[in-house]
Amino acid sequence: MELSTMLCILASLLSIVLFRIFMKPYFASKRRYLPLPPGSMGWPYIGETFQMYSQDPNVFFADKIKRYGSMFKSNILGCPCVMISSPEAAKFVLNKAQLFKPTFPASKERMLGKQAIFFHQGEYHANLRRLVLRTVMPEAIKNIITDIESIAQHSLTSCQGRLITTFLEMKTYTFNVALLSIFGKDEIHYREDLKRCYYKLEKGYNSMPINLPGTLFNKAMKARKEIAKIVGEIILNRREKKKEHKDLLGSFMEEKAGLTDEQITDNIIGVIFAARDTTATVLTWIVKYLGENPTVLQAVTEEQESIVKRKEESGDEKGLNWEDTKKMPITSRVIQETLRVASILSFTFREAVEDVEYQGYLIPKGWKVLPLFRNIHHSPNHFKEPEKFDPSRFEVSPKANTFMPFGSGIHMCPGNELAKLEILVLLHHLTTKYRLVVCFRCKEWDSIWSFCHAQKWVTHNLISQEVAYQQNKIQIIPNFVPNF
Repeated sequence: MELSTMLCILASLLSIVLFRIFMKPYFASKRRYLPLPPGSMGWPYIGETFQMYSQDPNVFFADKIKRYGSMFKSNILGCPCVMISSPEAAKFVLNKAQLFKPTFPASKERMLGKQAIFFHQGEYHANLRRLVLRTVMPEAIKNIITDIESIAQHSLTSCQGRLITTFLEMKTYTFNVALLSIFGKDEIHYREDLKRCYYKLEKGYNSMPINLPGTLFNKAMKARKEIAKIVGEIILNRREKKKEHKDLLGSFMEEKAGLTDEQITDNIIGVIFAARDTTATVLTWIVKYLGENPTVLQAVTEEQESIVKRKEESGDEKGLNWEDTKKMPITSRVIQETLRVASILSFTFREAVEDVEYQGYLIPKGWKVLPLFRNIHHSPNHFKEPEKFDPSRFEVSPKANTFMPFGSGIHMCPGNELAKLEILVLLHHLTTKYRLVVCFRCKEWDSIWSFCHAQKWVTHNLISQEVAYQQNKIQIIPNFVPNF
């Protein structure tokens, strides 16, 4: 009886194996009959890289969409790609984690750390995301508003009397807020060393990955080691003091988090990188758009001044609180519209982990897939007069999946609430203590892909409440001195 049962089991297993062997060519051939999306692969290896980067990449994408439709193939930097510009396709790619995984060049993984949250899926990623969300959700960040406000006020007052670059100043502000959320008030002891090392890391991030002495990449990797050493010292000090911390590092260090020191360090470096540049870029574009749209600026200013007046009338001399930030609907819509028009995250990369069929086309295993967020955000099918800066359009919620400034799915940016908060706090003080006047419009701003640091801020302390663009320059002047 037992022998016959074993024989039946073996026969069944053999049948399954033989079936898969004989049917594999059938299924493979069936997949081969599926066409690739329309498009051009360009020259061997380099593909269409030069065509894309020799012009505004958004023009490149728009021309392709006009010619081939919302789904097309290309070859960028030697990687065969499928680019998609419909909300439905973007949702499909970003929410099907079993079919598509995040993908980054190996040099980026080395620089940020292979254990960083961006490079993973599955249980490890889910655990990290939970630990991050716990420290950047409203319940947590409402407790650091006073500290964020202090950083914002210092950032603005420090501009007085010197020429600064807008983007760089915003990066300093968002960097300090990022350190606050990661290290709490401990960050003040390590801020300058972390900033010095991080700037070196940043300079080498997009350099050629040649790790030879003197190269930007080599300097960046050395800076990364220094950052890791500093983070290691902070971890050691905290373990010795055995004091509970509510910041991100404290969340990572909890015993139940189950993270090694290497995993903690990689993710700290990764979070600093993610928390800084995008928010700084959004702030820079907001200043630009407010300067160009005086009616919108006036509405924001009146909203912020009403908060100041209400607090004065109630005898509340303290700074902003969480309830105050919930009374800024106009300012919040300005942030939303800036995210849409500027589309800081123009696209993202995913990689097909297996052959995928979508709308009758084949996306081969190993191919990169790029959801084109900016093209979705600028489609007249989803937004009327898409090139126009009009925050009032967000008085009505946009259609599903047509507005994805932070991505979508399990890899959606977990820090969007913190980013919004630090923007609101800075804009509150900027608009209630300063006035923006556009004096000169630079053609470089005509391209959404121009570098934000082309714009300069000049500060002075003689003219009341005036901010002016002058040959790519803005003046930030306190409002306590009368006009001359």
